Amino acid sequence: MEENSRRGVPADLHAMTHGQLSELIKSLGQPQFRVKQIEEWVWEKNARSFDDMTNLPKSLREELAKVVTLGGVKQLAAQTSVDGSRKYLLQFPDGVAVECVGMPSKNRLTVCVSTQAGCGMGCAFCATGASGLTRSLTSGEIYEQVMHVRDDFNTRVTSVVFMGQGEPFMNYNNTLAAMRKLNSPEGAGIGARHLTVSTCGVIPMILKFANEPEQFTLAVSLHSAVQKTRDFLMPGVQKYSLLHLYDAMGEYVDKTGRRPTYEYALIKGVNDTNEELDYLREFCRDTLAHVNIIQLNAVPGSKFQPSTPERAQDFVRELGKVGVEATIRNSRGADIDAACGQLKQRMMRGRR
Repeated sequence: MEENSRRGVPADLHAMTHGQLSELIKSLGQPQFRVKQIEEWVWEKNARSFDDMTNLPKSLREELAKVVTLGGVKQLAAQTSVDGSRKYLLQFPDGVAVECVGMPSKNRLTVCVSTQAGCGMGCAFCATGASGLTRSLTSGEIYEQVMHVRDDFNTRVTSVVFMGQGEPFMNYNNTLAAMRKLNSPEGAGIGARHLTVSTCGVIPMILKFANEPEQFTLAVSLHSAVQKTRDFLMPGVQKYSLLHLYDAMGEYVDKTGRRPTYEYALIKGVNDTNEELDYLREFCRDTLAHVNIIQLNAVPGSKFQPSTPERAQDFVRELGKVGVEATIRNSRGADIDAACGQLKQRMMRGRR
């Protein structure tokens, strides 16, 4: 907030702490109960205008409009999948845009959010990585994606996965702050275990995450248990060896008692061989882990092709033989390029 003030840029209410807002309200000569009213409008009701804040005096709304903003996202485009998923291209006030996805299922709504505009990890099979990193998002910008999807579906969000654009653990503080606000009763009120962060395997942040008090869920993009193959597929985490990742995940389980998930996108002729399967079984054997087998989603111009459904079943069956729980994840929204590895910062074909 102070940095914005020095530059003469109005502060975004989403970026203000409770204490900062309290000081602002005090400086405007208003009673402190106004703080809670404003926070309800910002975090629970997702107000897009100060005029929406109907329980505030008009004079206060006018004063707020002079010194702070409500941030806000602009929807540039949206697409709807045959499975009911919706992908959004959202733009922030500085012109940076990201994609997020809403995935309904019966009485549930899951939102996949981005934590960065683009990504600097450079995973070979991912459309986002090919675009490079523009910048990290603020906690408010991450939160606003969830609220935008909630309002568009007009239903409560029951879970959020931090699996969109970007590496969440390269934007750790903002990602964690967004998770806490989404978990808070004064925010979206989503249970901690229904908030899942996915990392490529940034070991120092995995160890830090293990010490957080909330019962958030962790997923790790593994994609190969062979070091040479993983280095090729995921150059951004080459410095974090599989041996050290194995140890870090063991420490995570010991500290939290929670079951992590390994994500494994099957790529024909690359990580779906018998040798790759053997290494994966040994990596996961005797650990508290679940393996999500993902059939690679098509990315225009990519040299990689998905494995067959039969091969995916082979992996599930063989992992099960050594006591490792594995399932085949149903990729939602693949027909609108909204599935794992398909998100990019670009205008979409067609609008809804």
